[in-house]
Amino acid sequence: MAAYNFDQFRKVLAHLNFQKIRSHKHETWRKILENGDILRVRVSHRHRRTIPKWLFYKMLQQAGIEKKSFRTILKKKK
Repeated sequence: MAAYNFDQFRKVLAHLNFQKIRSHKHETWRKILENGDILRVRVSHRHRRTIPKWLFYKMLQQAGIEKKSFRTILKKKK
């Protein structure tokens, strides 16, 4: 598995129209879906640090993103 960092995750969230709504101890990103559901993802301030594997998958789950989609979006953003 390729290792990803928190800055890369932010880029993908921004591309998917998540909005940063809070930046205190951690950043909170939110997206309101058409059906009214709200997705929330907490992101660390450790910008270029590698995301631990378990946390990366947890963040993907919170954002409703599949790993394949994440990689595709990240390639487009380079």
